[in-house]
Amino acid sequence: MSAAEGPLVVGVDTSTQSTKALVVDVATGRVVASGQAPHTVTSGAGRESDPRQWWDALGEALRQCGEPAHEAAAVSIGGQQHGLVTLDGRGEPVRPALLWNDVRSAPQGRRLIEELGGAKFWAERTGSVPTASFTVTKWAWLAEHEPEAVRATKAVRLPHDYLTERLTGQGTTDRGDASGTGWWASGSEGYDEEILAHVGLDPALLPRVVRPGEVAGTVRDSHDLPFSKGTLVACGTGDNAAAALGLGVRPGTPVMSLGTSGTVYAVSRRRPADPTGTVAGFADARGDWLPLACTLNCTLAVDRVASLLGLDREAVEPGDGVTLLPFLDGERTPNLPRSSGLLHGLRHDTTGGQVLQAAYDGAVYSLLGALDLVLGEDDGSDEDTDPSTPLLLIGGGARGAAWQQTVRRLSGRPVQVPEARELVALGAAAQAAGLLTGEDPAAVARRWNTAAGPVLEAVERDEETLARVAGVLSDAAPLLERGPDAG
Repeated sequence: MSAAEGPLVVGVDTSTQSTKALVVDVATGRVVASGQAPHTVTSGAGRESDPRQWWDALGEALRQCGEPAHEAAAVSIGGQQHGLVTLDGRGEPVRPALLWNDVRSAPQGRRLIEELGGAKFWAERTGSVPTASFTVTKWAWLAEHEPEAVRATKAVRLPHDYLTERLTGQGTTDRGDASGTGWWASGSEGYDEEILAHVGLDPALLPRVVRPGEVAGTVRDSHDLPFSKGTLVACGTGDNAAAALGLGVRPGTPVMSLGTSGTVYAVSRRRPADPTGTVAGFADARGDWLPLACTLNCTLAVDRVASLLGLDREAVEPGDGVTLLPFLDGERTPNLPRSSGLLHGLRHDTTGGQVLQAAYDGAVYSLLGALDLVLGEDDGSDEDTDPSTPLLLIGGGARGAAWQQTVRRLSGRPVQVPEARELVALGAAAQAAGLLTGEDPAAVARRWNTAAGPVLEAVERDEETLARVAGVLSDAAPLLERGPDAG
């Protein structure tokens, strides 16, 4: 391995399933070392993880990086959004963290919308309309179901905040991750006292919001990680904002991320406010905005269908009569938290490969409908959002041929697949690099050429399949809203 040309930084992605760490050369963007360690997550409607697992996984991932991690001059944590971490007076978890895909707080979300001015109030105040994913609904659920845990809580954090605080000893967050809580006002860029009072959350329990480019702290003495004392710590951010940094995305460029969840977003210079709640008006990690829509069921759901059929995930076959809505964990977009998967149009001659293709179609349909709304948030002040602009396809599913072809066929857009992997960790590394060089982290990523990759030409849009899926979804909406356990 050749010597690094510039200083080294560490970028971390603490996701739902694992923690990944990259050591990156600031001068070239070359990844000089990497490591990864898994987490466990409970199953069912309640999705929880012990935050101490994340710290242990971070330690293991960094140990795999070896000496380069010790040489790093700065570090930044990118992490899964929305998760509710409750800490006691000693900084220890009161209970396992409630994760973004825990849908038990859907009733609290509906109640909060009704109690505080309706969807328009929430969209204008926070940029988003709360669903079961948002932290504010999880706090309301906890207050209702586990009041003793609320009474024991002396600090409330998001997943990336928890790790950053263990590094620095200081409670901090950033505008990107704070904007996904439901208690951060996007207009004033501060905590919303009216919302906090309504849900009974003392603002003193919340972390300080660190501005883009500001140092969150330095690595303290008392830790067992291979960092030198005094290593700079950036503010970090949520995973989607980190991935946008990692791609160096300019305003108007559409991004689709295929992971456990599916997300679509585009950087915007205009503060979003969608009263339908489909588009979340998140802040990005730089000072702009990141209108985003998310589905709960993406690669994991499609892989589950493949497993049930005994097929490889690429064993798709064309067919024009089967529709599968893969809402295996409830769904966020469309907002159907009680729904389950639905299969329609099965015939004697239907093949397993056709059913699997229908699962891909159902997952991508939801994402593309959301993408139209995300790009509709552009009022013309941003850069070009022409449909000929390539759609950046990222995430674990992006290199799968079936995913690529389904996105091309249903979008009618050219699709670009960046060769760079681990974009959340790369974005965190770019943020850490910005502390050292004074550069805009997105400009750092563009200098590293992270978005480079093959462009797949556009094909004719499959309007017939889009219309069929839309029709089944519309007709089945009452059944999906009731859920599988309804009488």
